[in-house]
Amino acid sequence: MDLVLKDRAAIVTGGSRGIGRSIAQALAAEGCRVAICARGEDAVRAVEAELRAQNIDALGVVADVTRTDDIERVVAETIARFGRLDILVNSAGGRAREDTDEVWDLTYQSNMLAAARMTRTVVPHMKSSGHGSIVHIASIYGRESGGPVAYNAMKSAMIAHAKAMALELAPDIRVNSVAPGSVAFPGGSWGRRLEEDPEGMRAFIEQNIPMGRFGTPEEIANVVAFLCSDKASWVTGACINVDGGQSRSNI
Repeated sequence: MDLVLKDRAAIVTGGSRGIGRSIAQALAAEGCRVAICARGEDAVRAVEAELRAQNIDALGVVADVTRTDDIERVVAETIARFGRLDILVNSAGGRAREDTDEVWDLTYQSNMLAAARMTRTVVPHMKSSGHGSIVHIASIYGRESGGPVAYNAMKSAMIAHAKAMALELAPDIRVNSVAPGSVAFPGGSWGRRLEEDPEGMRAFIEQNIPMGRFGTPEEIANVVAFLCSDKASWVTGACINVDGGQSRSNI
């Protein structure tokens, strides 16, 4: 399916690895011009080169989305490079298991507040371009219990923020969220667990994932690319699970 994304301009936060990297690649494959941002320069430059190898106009920006000035710089550099902005995917985030003030603050800053600030910053540019689609990468543990407590709360907040912004920004800009289940990739937490405890992971999959395997970043990216496109023109305020049947919630 042609998603009619050719020459649209996108920002993907956390685009240097895992799900964010795959989202950037999926948008590039549809002809988008793509800017990615992340904190690690080597990884940012590597993905920037991957995208350019697809003959895509790509921009890599080393930035920390917990910093307001970095967010403003990412958006400014994207507009300077592409002249417009049509798509934002808030994929950056972090998680830790400790229930401490420090962990709560970091999880809030890197997930919820980063997405809210980035959304606020891109809105005027999207209205100018005549196209606008924003997607937050949440989690099934934003829709039901599970995962570290601060992460659970912040992913729930991201889903609520996407819904609220969808109502506020309609009809000019669509805002949705995607809730991945357990996704494995090299260097990710599930990827490490697969290497360290394959028997335990087989038991986890059998007990928790009806499709019988972990998801891949590409499977999340495919759904995100659809939501970013005009093929999803009447989809806004939605949260779409991409989880192989893992979640248990009825809503």
